[in-house]
Amino acid sequence: MSYGRGNKYAARKNTGAPQGGDNGREGGSNKNSEIIYGRNSVLEAIKSGRSVNKLLFCGEMSGSLGQIISEAKDRGFVVTKTTRDSLDRLTDGGNHQGVLIYVASADYADVDDIFKVAEERGEDPFIIILDEIQDAGNFGAIIRTADAVGAHGIIIPKRRSVPLTAAVAKASSGAVNYVKVARVPNLPAEIENLKKLGLWILGTDLTGTVKFYDADFKGPVGVVIGSEGYGMGRLVRESCDVVVTIPMAGGVTSLNASVAAGVVLYEAFKQRHIKD
Repeated sequence: MSYGRGNKYAARKNTGAPQGGDNGREGGSNKNSEIIYGRNSVLEAIKSGRSVNKLLFCGEMSGSLGQIISEAKDRGFVVTKTTRDSLDRLTDGGNHQGVLIYVASADYADVDDIFKVAEERGEDPFIIILDEIQDAGNFGAIIRTADAVGAHGIIIPKRRSVPLTAAVAKASSGAVNYVKVARVPNLPAEIENLKKLGLWILGTDLTGTVKFYDADFKGPVGVVIGSEGYGMGRLVRESCDVVVTIPMAGGVTSLNASVAAGVVLYEAFKQRHIKD
């Protein structure tokens, strides 16, 4: 089955490549295995195809450092300038040579890869969209639930969102190895792309107008889960076709993000996989 995605995503650059080693001679990783530092180490890690959450650098963008930053930007990585003191602290005083990267605990996928999973299964796309989830435990729990309900993948924004860290992988209980996660630079714009491809986008919020069990989760759908403190951002909310809510009878007026996701996603699972 096709949703016209071929042309739409043909030019998208895929930064999720096989893991590679760190072959640089200086620097290396500190006690936090998610950090690689030193110019040769960082450049080799990037060239080897490792998925990178973020690159931090200090100093002038010239010489080998300029080459590293250019390579990182070409691959769509988040690049942030910081201070030497900050890099000293993050590397425990290691010979960072003005640059370090946070590497992902698993490879990121491309959005088109998520569609391919749906196509291979012969199913309508079922995609989870996370709007600035900040807590690694919540993210990991949602990945675990995504695997359980048969979702084809998860989309997160590149900024203001917890990336694929070791803590996320641990909280997912290994599900991170089975659920594709794609990062995009502009979440509202990506949602609009998904709508053009035929997906029905359902947001979740306390102020939603439709009870989640009355919503239609059949067919090609995207389910948006908002951040722990603020819910969905304004632009993301405005991009949704419908916003659903979870009725509550107790004194507490909200649910943990991963718990809310579990409630809504299992309703989607029931509608999509369990016959009356």
